[in-house]
Amino acid sequence: MSGTHPISESNSVDDSRTGHSQQPASQEGVAQSEDGFAGRVRSAVKWRWGTQVAAQIITWTSTILVVRLLEPTDYGLFAMTQVVLAALAILNGQSFATSLVQTEKIDERRIGQIFGLLLLFNGSMALVQFLFAPYAAAYFGEPLVEDMLRIQAVIFFTVPFTALPSELLARRLEFRKQGQVNMACAAIGAITALSLAWLGFGVWSLVYAPIAMFISRAIGLSIAARLLVKPIFDPRGAWDLVTFGGTLTLCQIFWIIQSQSDIVIAGRQMSTYDLGLYSEALFLTLIVTGRFLPPINEVGLAAYSELHRANKPLGPYFLKTARMVMMVTAPIYVGLALTSEAAILTLFGEKWAGMIPIVGGLALAMPFFALHLICSPVTNAMGRTQVYLTTSLCGAIIMPLAFLWGVQFGAMGLVHAWWVAAPLLCCITLSLTLPRIGASPLALLKEIAPTVIACGAMALVVLALQRYASFGSPLIDLVWNGFAGASVYAATFWFGWNTKVRETWDLLRNRGTAPVAASA
Repeated sequence: MSGTHPISESNSVDDSRTGHSQQPASQEGVAQSEDGFAGRVRSAVKWRWGTQVAAQIITWTSTILVVRLLEPTDYGLFAMTQVVLAALAILNGQSFATSLVQTEKIDERRIGQIFGLLLLFNGSMALVQFLFAPYAAAYFGEPLVEDMLRIQAVIFFTVPFTALPSELLARRLEFRKQGQVNMACAAIGAITALSLAWLGFGVWSLVYAPIAMFISRAIGLSIAARLLVKPIFDPRGAWDLVTFGGTLTLCQIFWIIQSQSDIVIAGRQMSTYDLGLYSEALFLTLIVTGRFLPPINEVGLAAYSELHRANKPLGPYFLKTARMVMMVTAPIYVGLALTSEAAILTLFGEKWAGMIPIVGGLALAMPFFALHLICSPVTNAMGRTQVYLTTSLCGAIIMPLAFLWGVQFGAMGLVHAWWVAAPLLCCITLSLTLPRIGASPLALLKEIAPTVIACGAMALVVLALQRYASFGSPLIDLVWNGFAGASVYAATFWFGWNTKVRETWDLLRNRGTAPVAASA
């Protein structure tokens, strides 16, 4: 099986061929090695992130159509089941599979041991969810939640056949096949959701579509990675993987508390209708951080790990990654905050108008959240999982406390909780991460300052257009303001920081030498 072989180190030298075992590699050889690694990372990002974008275009085209067919209460019910599913998913063993990316030693036995762990964990989680379903339904006061959860338990049986092959491919920076599988699965899920919603299945279209996606993804990734390894249930010799994966699992527990506490808290204090508005608004605003940043982090972990094994400093690469991520995410979120009314009315229709202030408010907090999310791969690659553990614990404390305060003011109170919690958590994460990778806050500020200024210029222009040049049509206003804002943002960068624009373009055209910068 191809997945049983470790990846080659990009800076290794075969001394037996050169005959000079005590001499360092030539500068030309090092340059070629670094260029080769940079090319692999660029290719990985293009496929992983590019196909993610394509998959999300498919998914969101379907979602917009499905939203128009369903009601906010359907999404409220679905959000209740997702809390339980996400809470149990932290013990599905994905973190143990991730340890295969970071470790230096990998062979068929160690892969089989991880496979065995995945089967044990996910079989147990499926049983727990099936048995816990009645209690979850009683907590939320919605009997339908019981049946939904019991059917969704099927998803756990697919996890071993998605987690293991995806991490094996990620270790080798092979994301092309993953991307192709993900696009195909997105199409299957979209067709399933739209067909069932059209036929009147209501909330069940939201239940069966992910199941169809998970099953097809398990089959596709297993074939792509040629997953022929047998499960091994003897953990001896794999304690380093268990320790690393166990730490990440503990981090995931804290992450679930952080990310699901708003729904858990609001589920008993807000109506299903209001909860549906908030959950769908949160889903919309998290589409970049929740859908497009994970691929960057996947490639980033693999690239940072290989660089760390080669004893290269990670600080400069992280700073450039942060710059690139903020260049993309910040204008999207600022633009969404500015155009939330036109965007919601155009895409979702009048019955979702209650989402407008929620979406606009949440979007303002998301750039801080995005910067927080990209920190963990760099310290995890160095084996310093205690940093991720600490920031996850902080998030598990800060976010629920903020939501407990905010929920008394309804959905907008939860938005205000995000305004406080996201910047605070971002500052804590950066204060713990930057010193350990040899980067300074001033250096980070220097990298992201152009984005802040360009977003400010964009906001001023769009606000002026909305006040003095509005057309009164949501669609026309959305296109007009979006075009004007994007043009001002691009022009500000081009005339103010032309060098950074050219550097980014050169990296994308394979002329750069900084591998992780290319990955951003």
